[in-house]
Amino acid sequence: MNLSIGVDIGGTKIAAGLVSEAGDILDSVAEPTPDDATKIPAVVADLVDRLTGDEKASGIGIGAAGFVGEDRSTVRFAPNIDWREEPLGAEVAALVDLPVVVENDANAAAWGEFRFGAGEDTDDLLLITVGTGIGGGIVHRGRLFRGGFGVAAEIGHMRIVPDGILCGCGQRGCYEQYGSGSALVRDARERVTNRDAGSEALTALADGDLARITGPAVTRLAQDGDPMSVDLLADLGRWIGEGAAVLATVLDPSVIAIGGGVGAAGDLLMTHLVEAFETHLPARAHRPQAALRLAALGNEAGIIGAADLARTEPTTSTRGA
Repeated sequence: MNLSIGVDIGGTKIAAGLVSEAGDILDSVAEPTPDDATKIPAVVADLVDRLTGDEKASGIGIGAAGFVGEDRSTVRFAPNIDWREEPLGAEVAALVDLPVVVENDANAAAWGEFRFGAGEDTDDLLLITVGTGIGGGIVHRGRLFRGGFGVAAEIGHMRIVPDGILCGCGQRGCYEQYGSGSALVRDARERVTNRDAGSEALTALADGDLARITGPAVTRLAQDGDPMSVDLLADLGRWIGEGAAVLATVLDPSVIAIGGGVGAAGDLLMTHLVEAFETHLPARAHRPQAALRLAALGNEAGIIGAADLARTEPTTSTRGA
């Protein structure tokens, strides 16, 4: 069996899995992300050692949030970790006797969905990951599309509202300021703060502490029938769908998969997302239309995709090479 290791480095947790060539996670481990970013390579190496044991792995794939250079080794910039031109692949490779490939975490998730999930029946996939922000990954004609410098598919910072809400990237009107989990939470908290009519259930949820209003909590209220929470999810779905229509105009994917925690909302989100997509897709009656689907692999997509990339993509040299 050709085994490889996938690693997902997040702002709070580093998770790793031993993955089969069929995309099955056979074993997994995790550790908190250290506050000192210089310790991250050692944590990754330790997780790899714990996973391999008597097993032999062919390589390590690492998914990291941020800009990954064309060398598939350097993290040029990470939004949640103090990395600037960080030679992550080389640092991990110096600690383990395995080849290493580094990839943007959303790209890794897109590859996982393409190979083993929502995109198994296509050669052209767009993954939109909806969480705190919006991430994206593109597979075109069976290959991961990374752009000229390795930083393609940063779709969360596509500008969709001129002079709109200020984004953390410094621009205004970015997609993720309207179609993300953070946008959902911001809007829900504003309804409570403004004492909008119909916000009684959200106000009771907060119980004097707005931090209690989270995306999953709003989703649960919507599933229980709270009208305002239902409306908030509908608005979120419409924003995601409008952005997806813009992306489809440029990329013409055959499948658009929606990943991230919003998938728990199911039809409460997807019905409005599909409706908005169809409304805003130019010349819809005269073109084939992408299939819109919920992603299939959940939070494991990044680990599975990174592990598979370790088998198929150019890698950083191993220790002693």
